[in-house]
Parts: sequence; structure tokens; C-alpha cells
Amino acid sequence: MCGIAGALDRSGAPIPIALLRRMSDVIAHRGPDGEGQYADGPVGLANRRLAIIDPRPEGDQPMVDATGDYVITYNGELYNYRELRTELEKKGRRFRTATDTEVVLNAYAEWGTRCVERFNGMFGLAIWDRARRELFLARDRYGIKPLYYAEVGPVVLFASEIKSLLAHDGLAAAVSLPHLLEYFTFQNIFTDGTLFAGVKLMRPGHRVLLKVEPGPLRLERYWDYDFRDGGDGVSDEEYLEELDRLFRQAVSRQLVSDVPVGAHLSGGMDSGSITALAALELPHLNTFTVGFDMTSRVGLEVAVDERAKAEAMSYQFQTEQYEAVLKAGDMVRCLPALTWHLEDPRVGQCYPNYYLARLASRFVKVVLTGSGGDELFAGYPWRYYRAVVNLDVDDYIGKYYAFWSRLVPDELRSKFFAPHVWRELSDIDTVEIFRGELPSGDAPRSPDEYVNHSLHLEARTFLHGLFVVEDKLSMAHSLENRVPFLDNDLVEFAQRLPVRLKLRDLSEIVRLNENEPGPKTERYFEKTRDGKLLLRQVMERYVPDEVTKQVKQGFTGPDSSWFRGDSIDYVRDQLLSPQAAIYEFLDPAGVRPLVEEHLAGKANRRLLLWSLLSFEQWCHTFLKGEHP
Repeated sequence: MCGIAGALDRSGAPIPIALLRRMSDVIAHRGPDGEGQYADGPVGLANRRLAIIDPRPEGDQPMVDATGDYVITYNGELYNYRELRTELEKKGRRFRTATDTEVVLNAYAEWGTRCVERFNGMFGLAIWDRARRELFLARDRYGIKPLYYAEVGPVVLFASEIKSLLAHDGLAAAVSLPHLLEYFTFQNIFTDGTLFAGVKLMRPGHRVLLKVEPGPLRLERYWDYDFRDGGDGVSDEEYLEELDRLFRQAVSRQLVSDVPVGAHLSGGMDSGSITALAALELPHLNTFTVGFDMTSRVGLEVAVDERAKAEAMSYQFQTEQYEAVLKAGDMVRCLPALTWHLEDPRVGQCYPNYYLARLASRFVKVVLTGSGGDELFAGYPWRYYRAVVNLDVDDYIGKYYAFWSRLVPDELRSKFFAPHVWRELSDIDTVEIFRGELPSGDAPRSPDEYVNHSLHLEARTFLHGLFVVEDKLSMAHSLENRVPFLDNDLVEFAQRLPVRLKLRDLSEIVRLNENEPGPKTERYFEKTRDGKLLLRQVMERYVPDEVTKQVKQGFTGPDSSWFRGDSIDYVRDQLLSPQAAIYEFLDPAGVRPLVEEHLAGKANRRLLLWSLLSFEQWCHTFLKGEHP
């Protein structure tokens, strides 16, 4: 696990070592165990190493293969690297280290760009073919590890983080207005853009081969999600046992490490089950939980603190448990550093992730997380009702788009953005952006097929956003996050699992009108509030019943109350001041009433307030150069 950076000058001019050092130094937090730069005429590679497998100096990067023909800078972990190494050794490939990095390097030498199709793991990588003068860039299937790139004249820059790209004198931080619109529509960016003009994030499951000659970057997708029922006559019991086997296999695979491994432990069943299985294999497992100060909190927010559930599971699994308790002021304190590391705001409130990673990094270098279980096994049932009763595909898209317009509804945009900004954005169709993330091919015809369409979209967008956040905020503390649910074999199984084994029988829901208020809506939620049906059955073998039977709860603090209470002065100072930096791009007359409605308790706009606060800090950090 590392931070990578580099450049290719397609005009043939040499890449300065000084540039590589700057690109590397600014992401030193990603790899405190070693650094290196490599230059070969028009290409330069840099690396900051977080040593996880074979931490000896022989594993440092950039790494040259035994033939001297290939050079790599690599960020990630392959969980099937031992099997691949055995296969490559039979083909005559030689190894000098026990690292997975050298396996990746030899895999490319043997199979070329198709090597990534064999990888079971997470990665962002760059490989230089010295003989062919070609640079290969690739990102893992699911987007667990990031890989950004930008073009500055003939120079292609790439790195694990945007701040490395900004180390080039020809690239300055500026707002990309189309992606600002995406962010304030979805609280995410669905396309390959970022908030930084000219900077792109390589999409998951993509690769590109670059030559030392001018020309467009033609990225190729080598993998994509494909949710569809298997329909192979397998019995429910067989599905259950196979899921149990694959889940245990996935956790076991991701325990490979030459340094201590821990686990995040919330009060939920995903992290709890992973912890239970890891504790069976590791004699001493550290677990980590973040809770919240619940003084004066009322209503639904009382349930956001899950420490008691986590402590009970820690006792059952005999782990060494560590906890941090967050108060309202902790969000304010960490926001400058969080913004600097996150760079590109995505999805919801993430300051708890920052503190959780900081806590874990004091004890281990690697942690297992429960991310992905909900997106693969339908853990958000209240969202899928939009995928059940539809007149046609356009009707479905309209309803699901309305749900995922999390921040600013279409009808408020013209007043939300500053007039000069809106003139540049008014022709952008965010519905078409949304449509572009749905599966291509035949239109769905049944409720089950609509659900699978929703799972596809959420895995490509929401889950990907979570991975970007988790990578940046863990690596800010030199910590590697691993996600056992994104094991290749487990993902392939989940995609073929019939919807009836994820959600309860939809036949009754089809007869309900989900838009009708009152008892019918309540009956709908009572029927579908659980989700992840088969996964719950498997996890009943590992965690207490009260955990597997609980309703899904997200990892977030009591921000709605904090924004109105303990943090209200901060919110007002940041968002209602005439001098706020966001008002270079947003219209105060459109933004302030929305903020005031939340502060007055007339509406719950916690997601919007968090996003506005994040963008305000982003403007100060990157546009004004106020680095923490």
C-alpha cells in the first residue's frame, strides 16, 4: 500500500527528478516507510511506501523486474498474489522479493494489459515498458484505490492524490463548474471529473496504454458490475452455504499481511461478522469504534451511538477494543485537515471516518472494514421501492433521480448558483448524467430487474464515493483499509443472487402504491425494512441475533442537532457571512434561506449544510492556499 505519482511527456522531453520529488513529498503521509523516484527520459515514476507485505528494503519502489525491461509504481494489495506467483514461476518468471508488487510487475510482463483481469484486490498502478516506450495505467475493478490524472500540454500527470498533480507548475487549483453542479445535485460526482478543473479520476475497472507520441487518452473499461439473477435452479440452502463459504474465504484472504491487522467494529452486522471471522484466525485482534457524545440529543439521533453494541461484540469475540467519542467541536477542529486530505468532497458527513482512522493508526497498519455489504446485498430497502412500480424506464429514472438529488432540487438551482455561474451550467442535463450510470442493454421488465438496475447504479456511484473517502482519510494517517466484501468471488456471487434472497417477496409491494401516504406506506416499510436476507442468515452464525435483526443504520453523527445547537455559531459564521468564499460561485439569496430553515428547525438539511461547509473550507484550502 503506497502513494504513487508520475508523468509522461509525450513530446519526448525528459521528466525532471525535481518534479517527481515534489509530487512524492506532498503525499508522504501515504507512505512513511520509504520513497523513491525513477526517471527514464520522457517518463518519471515516484512512490511513497507503506510496507505491508515483505517490508524489507528490497520491496521499495519504483521497482524494476529481474530482466530490467519493466518498472512499476504501485499502490494496493493483491489477495491472490501467491497463486499468481506460482503460475508465473511455472512460466519461467523470476522473483527477488516476496512482495505482491513484483507479482504485478511479472504479470504485466507475461500477460500485458490483460493482467489486471486476473487480479483479486485493490490497486492503482503505473508500469513503464522500457523497450516499447509505453506507459500502462490501471485502476482496480471497484475503485477502492484512486488514480487521478491531468494533461498539461504534452505532459500526462498521474497520482494517488490530486495535490501531487498540483505540484506541477502548469496546473493550478480552479473550480470545475460542471462538477460543482454534479456535487450539489448528487453530493457526489458520477462522471470522471473532480472539483478541480482539468483533473480527472480514472473510473473503476479502467486501463490505458500511453505511447511517447501526441494523441488523445483512450481509456478502456475492462470490468463493470452486472447484477442479474442466476436463474440456475440452485436451492436456497445451496445459496446459503455457498455464501457462507465465500464470505469466510474473503475475510481469510484479506488477512494476509506482515504487519498487524485490526478491524473497524461498529454496532452493525457487516463489521461484526468480519470481526468474528478475523478473530478466529488472529490470536490477538484490535478493534476500533467511534461513538458520539449524546448529551441533550433526542429523537432518532439517539441511536447513532453504537458503542454499547460494539463493546458487547468485542467481549464476545475477545478483541482488544479501543474507542473514541466525538463531540460537536471535533467536526470543526478537523475540517481543515480533513479537506486537505479528502481533496474532492464526496457523499455524506465523513469526519467520523477521519477520527476512526486516526484511532486505528495508533495500533495497526491495516484494518478490515464492512463497506460494500449493503450495496451488493441490498441493504437499503427503503431506497428500492422506486425500483418496483414503474410505468416504464423513464418513469423509473425520474423517481430514482429525484431520490438521489440529495442536496439541491432541480427547481432551486437557478437561484442557488450565482447568476454568472448558472449561465454556464443551465444547459447541463444531470438526468442524463444519472441515466449514464445505469446498465446498458435491454430495459428492465420486472420488479426484480428494476432492483438490479438500482444496485448497479449505487455500486458504481455511491459505493465508489465511499471508497474515495475511505482511502483518503485512512491514508491521511498511513493506514490501509481493506474491504472483504469486494472479493472478486464474493462480488460475482452477489451479482447472481436472486433478488428474492436479498429483499422479501416483492409481489405484495407491487400491489401497493408507494406514493400513497398513510397505512400503505407504513405497510411497505414494515415489509421491506430488513434487506440483505440471505446475508443476515449467514451472519446469524457469527453475531448475536439482536444485531442481525436490527434495521440498517448509517455511520454518521447527530449533525442535524449539532448544526442547530453546539455548532450553530460556526455554521452562521461560515455560511451566512457576506465574506464567505462560496459566494463567488453560489447566490447568497438562494443559499441563506435554506440554511436558515435548518437552523430554525423547519427542515432537516444536514447533508446540504455539511456540503456547504465542506465547499467553504475547500475554497480556503485550495483556492486561497490556506493549507493546514
